[in-house]
Formats: sequence, structure tokens, C-alpha cells
Amino acid sequence: MTDDHTHVQEFFSVRAAEWDSRFPDDGPAYAAAVGELGLRPDGTVLDAGCGTGRALPALRTAVGQGGTVLGADLTPAMLEAALRAGRGTSGALLLADAARLPLRAGALDAVFAAGLLPHLSHPEAGLLELARVVRPGGRLALFHPVGRAVLAARHGRTLSDDDLRAEPRLRPLLAATGWRLDTYTDEDSRFLALAVRTG
Repeated sequence: MTDDHTHVQEFFSVRAAEWDSRFPDDGPAYAAAVGELGLRPDGTVLDAGCGTGRALPALRTAVGQGGTVLGADLTPAMLEAALRAGRGTSGALLLADAARLPLRAGALDAVFAAGLLPHLSHPEAGLLELARVVRPGGRLALFHPVGRAVLAARHGRTLSDDDLRAEPRLRPLLAATGWRLDTYTDEDSRFLALAVRTG
């Protein structure tokens, strides 16, 4: 395990038990973002960096009982919190690094990733891995329940164009890793970048 992985695990391990209670009103925002992913019944979708699994019920609803929903996270305590919240019934939970997934190439129709990008130690490699496991024409949703400005203020920072999620940085990063940015929304109430797997 790398030092970056250890740092991520330490950060989320101490917050896992109270994560959902810190952000109790995010459910509708997750459901709305999943709705824009364009999942079909019987589809296959991964929640990369699923945390406590808040997106899993909406993903299950989108693909139906015949679909496949996977949730992968690097932090055992977050997966344990997902199980305690009953979200393991919505999808299979995997202890896995989003940058090294135990999935075959092209196995997925889509990836949903809430708050994942800033926690990838090597964002380009992580996005390449997500592209590897998604079929051509499949979709990626990079989501956060608040926009960049609100999130920066929450952490006592000013909004910066150096942020990977800023459109001028994100668009070429996605293009270099097998994705085409389709729509980009950065409002106080949410951040949502939808991309299509090229090739």
C-alpha cells in the first residue's frame, strides 16, 4: 500500500461512522445525478470510491433487479458503514482501489464517482483505469453534491483554476484518458461532469 493510500484510508476511517449524519440531505442530489447518467435496465454500473454507499440505492433503481451494481472503496471503515446502513443489499461491495480495479476491460456500462477525483493520487492513471473497465460509448459521472465554490469555502480555501474539476483542466484531462466531456455543471447546489467513453 502506498503512502497516498494510507493517507486516504486514515482520512476516511476516522470519519466513516459519522459521514452520513454530517451530510444527511444529499440523497436527492445523488438520485438526480444518477438519473442523468442514462443507465438502462439490466445495465452494469460501478460506484467508484463509493464510501458509505449513498449512490447505491439510486443506481440499483436505475438498472433494476436484473442489473449489476458494484461499489468499490479503498477504506474498510467506509464499506462497513455502507453495510450498517443496509446499502449492501443494493450492490456488491468491493475493497478495491479505483485506480486498480479487479474487473475485466469493458465490463461496465457506466461509472459513478462522487468526490473521487481529488482523492486519486494520480488522477490521469485513475481515469485511464475507469476508461479501461467501461465499454466504448459508456458513461462516467464525476459528481459532488455541492459545487466547487461552496466546497472551497467549506474548507476555508478560495476557488482556484488549478482545481482538477475546473472545466479548462478537466476537459483535456478526460480527453487524454479515453473520455469526452459531454456536459459540465458547476453550481452551488451541485457539481456534475458527464463524460462518454471514446474509442
